Amino acid sequence: MLLRPGRDPRGTYIGALSGKDTLVTLRTGSRTFGVEEELLLVDPGSGAPQAASGSVIRYARRHDELFLTGGQRSNPLETELQREQLETATPVCASLGELSEHIRSARLAAAKSAAGVGLSVAALATSPVSVRPSLTPSHRYLRMADAYGPTADEQLTCGCHVHVGIDSPDEGVAVLDRIRPWLPPLLALSANSPFWQGADTGYDSWRHQVWGRWPSSGPTELFGSAGQYRATVEALLATGALVDEGMIYFDARLSRRYPTVEIRVPDVCLDVDDAVLMAAFVRALVGTAADAWRRGEPPDPVRADLMRLAMWRAGRSGLRDDLVHPHTRRAAPAQEVVGALLDHLTPALDRSGDLETVTSLLRGLLQRGNGAQRQRATFTRSHDIGAVVTFAVRQTMSV
Repeated sequence: MLLRPGRDPRGTYIGALSGKDTLVTLRTGSRTFGVEEELLLVDPGSGAPQAASGSVIRYARRHDELFLTGGQRSNPLETELQREQLETATPVCASLGELSEHIRSARLAAAKSAAGVGLSVAALATSPVSVRPSLTPSHRYLRMADAYGPTADEQLTCGCHVHVGIDSPDEGVAVLDRIRPWLPPLLALSANSPFWQGADTGYDSWRHQVWGRWPSSGPTELFGSAGQYRATVEALLATGALVDEGMIYFDARLSRRYPTVEIRVPDVCLDVDDAVLMAAFVRALVGTAADAWRRGEPPDPVRADLMRLAMWRAGRSGLRDDLVHPHTRRAAPAQEVVGALLDHLTPALDRSGDLETVTSLLRGLLQRGNGAQRQRATFTRSHDIGAVVTFAVRQTMSV
């Protein structure tokens, strides 16, 4: 992905950057944000994942007219750990409408590029159809495969990562410390991975279970300061258990190079609207947390082990059963917990002018169910695991 230098119409500076992890949000006014999505490459007939990311990206590079958005060309496609997946990224965005347009454009470009080599793309966080993933043969990924064995070999999972602009590392760490209790509901809402190797796992987000095998994944304790965050990262790297700093796979982290926080909890969402909703919630979480820090309000001291249980609960049952309530730490109906999330974020959403849109998007998600519920409903009707992928391909491109 390449971001050209300049100022957009809202006065936001966009730096000249290239390569992976180049989603930058420098803001003057409201916080800017962006989304990275990972998509599966699948056979349009069988639904089986196909190890073809290199071919798809080569096709995309020969047809850069596929990436014309707003009068500018920018190719948002990148390889990922496995050859059966692509990563897309939006440019810097300032509004939900703009973000929605760019997510749709990135998905469309990915779909057209895949179609150019006879394939489809599906916004599925795990493959319903059995697959033996094929590693992308980069030096880094080969090192990871050697170090982690089956953890890397089986890691065909697709997430939705939301980046939000911050003013300083201290603000970023204050945000990380204050958003922790509110992350599990995001997983429950976005959960979109009930199937694994052709079978129903009983989990709404099996991706979360698979991702949790990485040694540095999951929730964190309070950091307290940017210095302590950096010291924690250095201590983890000093163990020799991680290949590099890119493997700091916290549920939420600071960007290594740019002024953003990155929230990595959600599964990739079937619908663009649900991805936009996740980004809206994350941006409001960041703003709410930063405001609380400036007022001198301390973060909730909830322990990481309890957070891990709350995240497990969210991945296990999604919206079908109780979640852990961020205030009481006790089981509560999922809709009550989601309502508490919306209440917590209402002031920030109201200030940004997003409250009405977010309320409508949330209502739509709750009415139709998260991705896991809809995948299961499709399988129940069809008794065909391939039909689940066909459904997902259609929903991925539904505009």
